[in-house]
Amino acid sequence: MTEYWVSQGNKWCDFCKIFISNNPFSIRTHELGKRHKDNVTKRLATMQKDSEAKDKEQQQAARALQQIEAKAKKSYQKDLENNQKNVDGDTSAAPGDGCGWVLDSTTGYYYDNSTGLYYDSNSGFYYSDGLGKWVTQEEAYKSVKASQTDVGQSSTSQTKAPATDTAAPAIKGGPAPGRVVTKPLNPMRPMKGATSAATANKRKREESKPSKPKVISKEEEAALKAREAARKRVEDREKPLMGLYRSY
Repeated sequence: MTEYWVSQGNKWCDFCKIFISNNPFSIRTHELGKRHKDNVTKRLATMQKDSEAKDKEQQQAARALQQIEAKAKKSYQKDLENNQKNVDGDTSAAPGDGCGWVLDSTTGYYYDNSTGLYYDSNSGFYYSDGLGKWVTQEEAYKSVKASQTDVGQSSTSQTKAPATDTAAPAIKGGPAPGRVVTKPLNPMRPMKGATSAATANKRKREESKPSKPKVISKEEEAALKAREAARKRVEDREKPLMGLYRSY
């Protein structure tokens, strides 16, 4: 019987990156060699190092996630407390003793009817209709004092009574219990509930200006006539479709 020769091929060693003969003796000899053992040791050390680095990275990510969740929970609890205070009408954040300040639910600001000032508990600024902008506490009270002095002088001059004391009445309220801004940062923040006096005067001046007759050129007059004729034609064409007139 005839025997055929069959090639056994080669075997690839992934640790040493070489080909060896694919027979038990060659494989055994290569695995017992110093080069193969050193490569296996290096591979295991590299795998262990990578595993430790991966575990460390996962621990850091988990720690950062816990910190973020703790901060978010703390902020959420603070928002709930502030919301509950606004719903219950808490005046602890109002400036002064809180006697003349009332929380306006529409704008979210505190309003003092005696002085006409708005107070923002978040920024510590005051809003005055006379100034038309957000200012510090000192500037707001100066504006109120000046306006009250002007009102007192005008009423005295109209009645012609002897002026005994032109000093402005004492302003109710006191210093804010929380943060108070002393430097004017000039935040141009719009106000929902109050309209600036400067804006109202400007609007009145614009409305009081007489309107000048507009000069129309011949080309514009012809264009207006053509537009009016086209509109009339379209209207005549669409009258039967709207059911307003009978087409027969």
